[in-house]
Amino acid sequence: MTAVLIAAGPARAACPIVLDHGHVDVVGLSYEDDTLEIAVHDESGAEEVEHAPEDVVLRALPASRTTVPAGSAYSFLGAAGAPVWILPEVQNPDLLWAGFGAEELEPGIFQDDAVNVKFLSLSGPGRVAVYTDDVFGDPETVLVNSADGLPDTVGLHAGDHTHANWAFSKAGTYTLRVQAGGQLASDGHTVRSRTVTYTFEVKK
Repeated sequence: MTAVLIAAGPARAACPIVLDHGHVDVVGLSYEDDTLEIAVHDESGAEEVEHAPEDVVLRALPASRTTVPAGSAYSFLGAAGAPVWILPEVQNPDLLWAGFGAEELEPGIFQDDAVNVKFLSLSGPGRVAVYTDDVFGDPETVLVNSADGLPDTVGLHAGDHTHANWAFSKAGTYTLRVQAGGQLASDGHTVRSRTVTYTFEVKK
C-alpha cells in the first residue's frame, strides 16, 4: 500500500524530509486524471511513500566523496584527482540509491510509450552530472551534464525503472528544476508536468 504525500504546489514544507540512504526514485512519473505528475518515490522504509519534490532534501553523505579517476572517459566529472561526490548507480546501503521510475505509467497512454524528463536549470556551488556505467564500471551514457549547459533530456518509457550515478563537483546545496512531457497516443497532444524543484545537499 502506497501512502501519498503530494503537495498541491511548489511551496517548500516547513520541515523538509531528509533522505540520505536507501532506494529512492528521485524522478517518479505517473499519469492520473489527465495530468502528468513527477514525485519522489521513497522506498527507503518499510512502505513506499510518495513526496512532492519540494518537500524533500536529497542528501549525499560524506561517504559519497571520492576522486575523479584518470582517463578521458571521466573528463566530464572534472580534472583527474579532483574531489567528486557520487550517489552510485549500484546500491550501497549506506548511501542514497537514486533512480528513475516510470512503472506507474500505463502502456499505450503516450506515443511509443515515451516520456521525456527535461533538466531545465541548476543552481549550486558546482556541476552536476547524471550518468550510467557499462559492465566494466566505466561511464557509458552521460544523461545530464551541467558542465556543458542545460537543459538536458532523459528519455523514459512506460514501465521503466533504472538507476544512474549522480555526481556533484563540490559540497553545498544544489537546486534542480525539472519538467516531464510526452505526446498522447490518442490525439498527439503534448502534455507536460508542472516544473518541480529538487534540492540536493552534498555534505563534506
